[in-house]
Amino acid sequence: MKFNFLKASALLFCLSPFAGAFAQSFNVINLKTEYLQNPIGIDNPTPRFTWQMQDSKNGAKQTSFRILVDTDSIALTKADGKLWNTGWLKSDKQLITYSGQLLKPFTKYFWRIELSDGNKKKSNQAFISSFETGMMNMKNWQGSWISDNENPKLKPAPYFRNTFTTNKKIKSARAYIAAGGLYELSINGKKIGNHRMDPMYTRFDRRTLYVSYDVTNNLINGKNAIGVLLGNGWYNHQSTAVWDFDKAPWRNRPTFCLDVRITYDDGSVETIKSGKNWKTALSPIVFNSIYTAEHYDARLEKEGWNTADFDDSKWKNVIYRSAPSKNIVAQALHPIRNVEEIVSKSLKKFNDTTYLFDLGRNISGVSKITVNGPAGTVIRLKHGERLYPNGHVDISNIDAHYRPTDNTDPFQTDILILSGKGEHSFMPHFNYKGFQYVEVTSSAPIQLNQNSLVGYFMHSDVPVSGNINSSEPIINKIYTATNNSYLSNLFGYPTDCPQREKNGWTGDAQIAIETGLYGFDGITIYEKWLADHRDEQQPNGVLPSIIPTDGWGYEWGNGPDWTSTIAIIPWNIYLFYGDEKLLADCYENIRKYVNHIDETYPTGLTSWGLGDWIPVKSKSPVELTSTCYYYADVVILAKAAKILGKKTDYEKYTALAKKIKDAFNAKYLNKETGIYASGVQTEMSVPLYWKIVPEESITLVASNLAKKVESDGFHLDVGLLGTKAILNALSENGYSDVAYKVAAQKTYPSWGWWMENGATTLYENWPIDAKSDISMNHIMFGEIGAWLYKSPGGIKPDPEKPGFKNVILAPHFVKGLDQFEAKHIGPYGEIISSWKRNVNGISYKVIVPANSTASVILPKEQNLKVYLNGKAITNSTEQLESGTYNFDWK
Repeated sequence: MKFNFLKASALLFCLSPFAGAFAQSFNVINLKTEYLQNPIGIDNPTPRFTWQMQDSKNGAKQTSFRILVDTDSIALTKADGKLWNTGWLKSDKQLITYSGQLLKPFTKYFWRIELSDGNKKKSNQAFISSFETGMMNMKNWQGSWISDNENPKLKPAPYFRNTFTTNKKIKSARAYIAAGGLYELSINGKKIGNHRMDPMYTRFDRRTLYVSYDVTNNLINGKNAIGVLLGNGWYNHQSTAVWDFDKAPWRNRPTFCLDVRITYDDGSVETIKSGKNWKTALSPIVFNSIYTAEHYDARLEKEGWNTADFDDSKWKNVIYRSAPSKNIVAQALHPIRNVEEIVSKSLKKFNDTTYLFDLGRNISGVSKITVNGPAGTVIRLKHGERLYPNGHVDISNIDAHYRPTDNTDPFQTDILILSGKGEHSFMPHFNYKGFQYVEVTSSAPIQLNQNSLVGYFMHSDVPVSGNINSSEPIINKIYTATNNSYLSNLFGYPTDCPQREKNGWTGDAQIAIETGLYGFDGITIYEKWLADHRDEQQPNGVLPSIIPTDGWGYEWGNGPDWTSTIAIIPWNIYLFYGDEKLLADCYENIRKYVNHIDETYPTGLTSWGLGDWIPVKSKSPVELTSTCYYYADVVILAKAAKILGKKTDYEKYTALAKKIKDAFNAKYLNKETGIYASGVQTEMSVPLYWKIVPEESITLVASNLAKKVESDGFHLDVGLLGTKAILNALSENGYSDVAYKVAAQKTYPSWGWWMENGATTLYENWPIDAKSDISMNHIMFGEIGAWLYKSPGGIKPDPEKPGFKNVILAPHFVKGLDQFEAKHIGPYGEIISSWKRNVNGISYKVIVPANSTASVILPKEQNLKVYLNGKAITNSTEQLESGTYNFDWK
């Protein structure tokens, strides 16, 4: 009989003396520490706690709360927290930073939240969550950094193993592992965890990450074995490409440090650690490159290598190594996983040695093949996004920047050599690719069927926090493709593409930040990546165009249009989460960056940047677009100064923003005609979007933009920067119908044109047959995903009450759509904005989560009156408490 935990829990709850009262009360859900659920291995001595109030009653709100923290969960349900008791705080906040007794390393803490609502009712149940500290301090590491040698050119990946014996009853056990490179950890023959590609990529010589695991159930009483397999990752980049990662200053043979901390029932603690008593040997992974592929020789397998009884007498001794950096910190973020298994949509057999698998969609990740064949049979799995006319895989669109020194490292081509010992399954350990098609070729005949190969969509496994659904299929396809590209480019940092580069291009990421935050709960990834920014920033404030970097990108591709990530991303995190921490952490970095531009370009105009990257046809002045981004950075800096109580800075940068705005408009705006520069789409929309246009000119400039778009046949004529601006500039200034015509366009150039031609992701270039810049999985044109939430959905954060404490709801009932629904889970819960055309007019349903409010800006529909829950209203804006509301235009 299978025990149903959920049913049992429900039964226990129903039997609780509080159950009857609680059913009439409210719930507290989504308790998180550092935006993670019950995390272990937290280093932050002052972690943040967040929660949500679940109550569907109209006007439901939290009026006060109390948090208790203790190391004893049972005591916490009955008494006050010994380590922290906030007392009852009259507050509607759902975010608080711990300020109790000093947290100790390697300790599990429990926190209890109690709420009181607007009716003075308190929650009738103890809502408890937990978190566990990790090392907290570098001095707490006991293990040594070890490796097998110091030859970065050695290709096979190394195995490491050690055995130990436990004779006492184990209460709990944790494994802490840091690495230069990538690793897979196993205990007693079983891989620990379901993460991929740990630890996340950082500037290894400045910050190295460690990961924590609960391994209590993996240990046995008696003899145990620990195994570690190391991969190169970005630490030991052996493939050669234009960015010179093979010459990185940190490059070396992979290395790791491990502590397994065992707590016994008698209270004693033992740490099993990496050191000279470990043994090492080369693995069957004869080559691994995060950039190209992985090669595996199954004939070299060492069966049972990570089990206790394996004979390692012929293995070599390890060597000591220095740590990659002096800053080893916890990896506190959503990990990379094989999130989705995708079965092959079709299989084409060319002959007995050549097969083509089609997954039916473009993904980032890996393939897994299951095959049988004679020993020594060499199987090549070539991954690509498109096909030649003859049906074979074409990678010419994605290997443009690869500079191989020989033919031993083919691009996106895994190589498997069979052992001849029966059916074998192979999936790369330390690599991922961007692909839809896999061409399998073998040196001897093999038999494959459609089930012989599956794909795994790999990415940072961030929770979904939004959804869009409409009556227009092309819009739904664009939204899905945008999300596919966003996730395909999220690997512990945002990338540009999952195949050709895998680089953290700042420009792509600042364009896609809102799209990402509307659709996914990605704060942990961005906080990590902005720490990478802080690691990479030069003393004078300059940032590289790709982050992390080996040193490439300080001389090309950076500038305010790209590296405004340092300001734009912390600001958007503040807007979406209502959390000041990242803004505060990056404040000095933003200030240094702005000061550098101010010193270098004292007129207020800057020509530093790449400009409107990959435009359709019209080219705009770099000075125009870069100055707009410079202005945006200064405005953000001034706002941040005000929020953080830096009055002098607020005044200084408010004045600088005015100086930039005046200089910009004096040069580029013809006030009589309302035209910027030559009047092309980017030149008109970017100033509107970043609100550098003088108040008195906005109406005329927006009108001219709409006319320009109409004269362009409601097609795009923008590049990267214009794409961020064009739809928003139209929608925010009275031309949402024009914006929608562009968004839903199905002919070239448009997003819909890609969909009409079979795209399942977003492309890098508008023409499908372009000769260069033709990755088929880029996020850089992905602002349309955010626009769908902001314009037809109308969901926006309120800068005065960020984190969707007050939701701005300003939907646009655009012509051409019969139905549209946007959902977003913010810090207070799920926001729903849903409208539908009917026989009488338009119905609009709004759900505002508990403990938040909404300002509904009501569209004017000609000859239609507005009703709220059946009652006629005349206001242009309605202020709503939490709850469900129905508006009708009829």
